[in-house]
This record gives sequence, C-alpha cells and structure tokens, in this order.
Amino acid sequence: MSSTPDPSASEPRYRRVLLKLSGEALCRSGEFGIDAEELRLIGGEIVKAAKQGTQLAVVVGGGNMIRGAAMAKDGVIEQATADYMGMLGTVINALALKEVLEKLGQPARVLSAINLSSVAETFIRGRAIRHLEKGRVVIFAAGTGNPFFTTDSGAALRATEIGADVVLKATKVDGVYDKDPVKYPDAVRFERLSFDEAIDRRLAVMDLAAFTMCKDNGIPIVVFNMKTPGHIAEVVAGVGHGTLVEP
Repeated sequence: MSSTPDPSASEPRYRRVLLKLSGEALCRSGEFGIDAEELRLIGGEIVKAAKQGTQLAVVVGGGNMIRGAAMAKDGVIEQATADYMGMLGTVINALALKEVLEKLGQPARVLSAINLSSVAETFIRGRAIRHLEKGRVVIFAAGTGNPFFTTDSGAALRATEIGADVVLKATKVDGVYDKDPVKYPDAVRFERLSFDEAIDRRLAVMDLAAFTMCKDNGIPIVVFNMKTPGHIAEVVAGVGHGTLVEP
C-alpha cells in the first residue's frame, strides 16, 4: 500500500528528508514514557508532512525511555550495555510511532539496525529506499546498531545512506542560538549558518560525529521547534522556521 500525496498541499522543497526526533517528542515535558496524546499529535504532524509528497524518513531517540550515558555513570552497568538498552528504547518508540501513523492512514515501516525480526525489518539500504519510493514513512530504530554513538549519529548516517536532501532536527527550541535561550533571555537566534561558522562559534547543532558527517557529505541541517503545530510540514515545504545550517 502506498500513500497518495495531497494535491492541495504546497509543493515540498525537498524530495527526501530525514526527520530527527528526540524521544521527548512522545511524552509530556519533564515526564518519561509515551503519552498517548503527545504520540497522536506528533504522528498527525508527520502525516501532514508526508502527504505533501516528500519521501520522509524518521529517526527517533530513546531518552523518554532510558538514557544510556546516565545509566552507565555510576559504573553498575557498562557503557556498551547501557547503550544497547538505549537502542531498545528507540525501538519501542519507533513501533509506537509506526502504529499511530498507520492508524492515521499513513503507511509506515520500522527498520532496525539490530536484528529484531519479530517486530521490525532489519535495515537494508535498498529496502529502505524502496519503501520511501512507495510513499511509506520509514522509521529507523536502534541508532547505528553500535554502542558509543548517539541517535544524532544514527540520523546523519541514515541520511547519508538514503541520499536525503536535508536533516530536519526537531527540538524544544526554535533554532540555534548563540547561548542557551532557556538560561539567557538575551540569547540571539541565527536564521542561517555555515558549517564552518557553527564550528567556529562552538554551537551545539548536533553531536560532533553527526555534524561532521553532514558537513562532509554536504547535507544541510534545519533545527526547529517540533512542538509548534504545522512546523514539520512547513519546514519540509521550505518555510523558513528555525535555523538552516548549510555548506
């Protein structure tokens, strides 16, 4: 089954995108787990974006379930094991997101970097691209499949593999600032940055490995607020919300 683009929607700017969501997108602020209403809201926003005709892939984090680095901090659990636990948290989120998308009429598939054949397809690059070409939202789970890498790195890797035109990083703030806007009311938001400017200013766009991969492969990054209704679809269509980081 394939998705039919909405002819009334605006023409999307991008042919194929990688949307990076944090696990917190699926729960209420300051809480853990999955909140049904938040899940429906983010699912509805993704469906709106997909109906524009853009091929849409998603990487979702697992911080609402477990944070591997925090689990390993006291030494009870080794870092590698804690990271694998975090990967399983992303699989739970991916499965939940897939279910809500399909209930909203948008075909979706979960492709996992670790073998979980009972609940998800194992990631194969050609298979992922084929799903995208058929109008299915592809949700990449389990990061890179390796410990010591973040889901930001997983997003940059998958974006490179599928030939994405852009990485859309959905966050709790509306772009990249010169300092933390939560702590500093006078923080200044950037509308556009080059990769080199972001490095020189030491701005936290993504973790360094992910940022470097996007830079080396010429994949721009848009950082925007995921909680504002309509923003995902509008950013896919090229509306200038947030901050654009480009080569």
